[in-house]
Amino acid sequence: MDGCRYSVRVSPQMANRIVDSARSILNKFIPDIYIYTDHMKGINSGKSPGFGLSLVAETTNGTFLSAELTSNPQGQGAAVLPEDLGRNCAKLLLEEIYRGGCVDSTNQSLALLFMTLGQQDVSKVLLGPLSPYTIEFLRHLKSFFQIMFKIETKPCGEERKGGDKVLMTCVGIGFSNLSKTLK
Repeated sequence: MDGCRYSVRVSPQMANRIVDSARSILNKFIPDIYIYTDHMKGINSGKSPGFGLSLVAETTNGTFLSAELTSNPQGQGAAVLPEDLGRNCAKLLLEEIYRGGCVDSTNQSLALLFMTLGQQDVSKVLLGPLSPYTIEFLRHLKSFFQIMFKIETKPCGEERKGGDKVLMTCVGIGFSNLSKTLK
């Protein structure tokens, strides 16, 4: 597992607090966790103070799953403690790992868009449970491109771990860039 903790215009000590709290959750599962820290200060750091954490896990078959959280902007919403942010981000990553699939829930809609715009051939992708955003995105794909996906649920069995999976299948529309010059 890798990660990057970043902060802008706040105490550099925030980095250690975020990393320690994320590690307190993740070290229970795997010991080799690398979370890098990046602190920006001075004129180049902009005018908005804040901090965040981005975590990435690679599965044994090469799939990358990610989770990211940031603090609330100053004056907008309740203040977030660095320890809470680190723990919550680690729990989000564990949730993504549990959900499984070839794409994390944040990027499900992007994979479906690529399938839609792809060649006029059958495309398939195995996803974890569909996020509410992805469900709404499927409605947009139907209204814009008149494309329908075949949705098959794959219950988790002995060889599959985590939550139920969804196999999405469609035939792409064969979109091509009209501005591209032909050779």
